This record gives sequence, structure tokens and C-alpha cells, in this order.
Amino acid sequence: MSTPINLNKARKARARAEKKARTDANAVTFGLTKAEKERVKKDNERAKRDLDGKSKSP
Repeated sequence: MSTPINLNKARKARARAEKKARTDANAVTFGLTKAEKERVKKDNERAKRDLDGKSKSP
């Protein structure tokens, strides 16, 4: 005979797992701080400027 399970605990555990998956996805998407976003933006602009300047050879 199998052991009985508490349906409330199973439901809450499933909800916690879904919430954890959602927060992990959001951490990947929105995980950078404002300062880090600014640094990445400036690095990308600098790289684009450098590439544009080097590709325009006479």
C-alpha cells in the first residue's frame, strides 16, 4: 500500500517551484544593475565607434 500524501504540501511545493523558475528567468532577463547597464551601453557605443572609425580607410 502506498503512503498518503498531503495535497496542500504538494500544491504549495509545486507553486514554489514555478515561482523559482519564473524568478530565475527574470534574473537572466533583468539581472543587471543600472550601473552595469550603463557600462555595457557605453562599451557597445565605444566598440561601434572604433569599428566605424577603422572601417573608413582611404
